[in-house]
Amino acid sequence: MQMAITRYLGAVAVGSMLLFAAQAQANESADKSSSHDHSHEHDHAHDTDKSVYKGYFEDSQVEDRPLSDWEGDWQSVYPYLVDGTLDPVMADKAAHGDKSVEEYRAYYETGYKTDTDRIVIEGDSVTFYEGDASVRGTYESDGYEILTYEKGNRGVRFIFKKTAGDDEAPDFFQFSDHRIAPEKSDHYHLYWGDDRAALLEELTNWPTYYPSSLSKEQIVEEMLAH
Repeated sequence: MQMAITRYLGAVAVGSMLLFAAQAQANESADKSSSHDHSHEHDHAHDTDKSVYKGYFEDSQVEDRPLSDWEGDWQSVYPYLVDGTLDPVMADKAAHGDKSVEEYRAYYETGYKTDTDRIVIEGDSVTFYEGDASVRGTYESDGYEILTYEKGNRGVRFIFKKTAGDDEAPDFFQFSDHRIAPEKSDHYHLYWGDDRAALLEELTNWPTYYPSSLSKEQIVEEMLAH
């Protein structure tokens, strides 16, 4: 009788061990599958971000964005082009692009050129600085426009119109930052003036701003990373 009980208990123990092993194997397989799915989703999202950055996206992907996406204290990069800080960036572009260093510098000289060396955005308030002088306005969203460029890629201008403030503050400004849906911006190109439609035609001068907290060396690193 004792031997029968012992054999029974032994069988139960072996069965439990086999069941535990099977469950562990199933959990491991599920974890691997989940990890693979997550990795695939991450890679897909990264590819989508790169495609959007280069200007290839569907209209259905575009969404309105709040002014808070650009909130902060921003500095113009134009002085760094003028003083030679951005020379490594121009050299890198020439090494991978279709223009010489001199041609890229001339292109960005036109693109980055501006007297507005600082912009501060707080809530609905935007202050434009030229040295110690400044003008301020409050702004609200005026939608967005999708532009198609000669190369076939596209861009989105997110537009804001003045609701109050200094007469000298622009009636409109338009952000372009390679993003097409709500997301905090890390740098942007800005177009401003009093004629909404005319601004959409401007494709050669796009003053560019990075956070004022960044040093010029950090800005070079950011540019080289893109």
